[in-house]
Amino acid sequence: MDRRQFLAATATVGGSPRVFAADALKVAVMLPQSGPAGLFGPSTKACAELAAEHVNARGGVLGRKIELLFGDAGLPPAEATQAALKLWKGSGASVFIGMHDSAVRGALVGLFKAQVPYFYTPVYEGGECAKGTYVNGETPQQQLQPVIPWIAAERKPKKWYMIGNDYIWGRNTNAAAKGFIEKTGAQVVGDEYLPFTVDNFDASLARIRDSGADAVLVSLVGGAAVGFNKAYASLGLADKALRLGTLIEENTLAGIGNANARNLYSSAGYFANLQTPAAKAFAEAYAKRFGAQAPALNGLGESVYEGVLFLEAIAKKAGSLGVAKLDAASEGATYKGPRGTVTMKSRHVTQDIFVADVDANGFRVVKTFPQVGSGQTCKI
Repeated sequence: MDRRQFLAATATVGGSPRVFAADALKVAVMLPQSGPAGLFGPSTKACAELAAEHVNARGGVLGRKIELLFGDAGLPPAEATQAALKLWKGSGASVFIGMHDSAVRGALVGLFKAQVPYFYTPVYEGGECAKGTYVNGETPQQQLQPVIPWIAAERKPKKWYMIGNDYIWGRNTNAAAKGFIEKTGAQVVGDEYLPFTVDNFDASLARIRDSGADAVLVSLVGGAAVGFNKAYASLGLADKALRLGTLIEENTLAGIGNANARNLYSSAGYFANLQTPAAKAFAEAYAKRFGAQAPALNGLGESVYEGVLFLEAIAKKAGSLGVAKLDAASEGATYKGPRGTVTMKSRHVTQDIFVADVDANGFRVVKTFPQVGSGQTCKI
């Protein structure tokens, strides 16, 4: 190790100097700064910044201080890939964290080719087994497989209608859900997919009404989820058929409005008002760091915080940032964070899953499924 590497940069934590290796660890966070998911960008960025500060306060990753870089993953896949390439080859990023859609994920996996570790954090449809890619987002097997039978027991729906955006997450989530629904003895009476740009739901709502559905699975994203759910309530359907969403988080709920969310359930690995000690401590730290004008905490933004924690945990276990060593160390790697205990298996995670309904104050967690596996079988 040469003299430059022995030099130290310092950060002050609680009044004590923290000594780091001279070469910072540049971590590129690919997040939606534009496009349909752009509303998640501010909270994602804030959670990444808070995670870096917390990990740096513990000594960084393998003694190196995290330095964050940000790229726009709200662009079309080809453009997002170019943004990532500039951060990698131009700015020297040696780790990537991504909170974005599956089309961009596929493009980045093709770009990296397991040459750089890539932590993919949001809710997704499952099936990503590329080496060097570590997934801590919820899968349909986590969000729906235990939840649909619970709803069947609690609410006894007999007819489900499924509506989603026309891309891989919406289609694959609904395909998995169909099997879970049919195992309860209910039937799927409708299944449709809409473009991200849709802003009129009249025809879809008429089909839902005419189908006789008493439950609707909503696999819409961002603005589409907001528009659909507001229109759904305005036509008086909220009291006729319950709704279940796997991507309805705090930002989306704010757009929908609590008054339009009667009989709406959301399934996720995190809600901002979780009352566990770890989740409460995280929410308090977030509020203290970003103040009254902080972007609303939500599961998608918070997932990036979890991604940084997994980077820290796996790197510590591996003693390296090399992909081969990280892959080997990832199996069984674990940490405790805002979501509770999270453990990686098959480069996916086992985690608690929460179901919330909505009251006048927002989400209210009504059911917890502890330590639900991802249902993925990637070979290590």
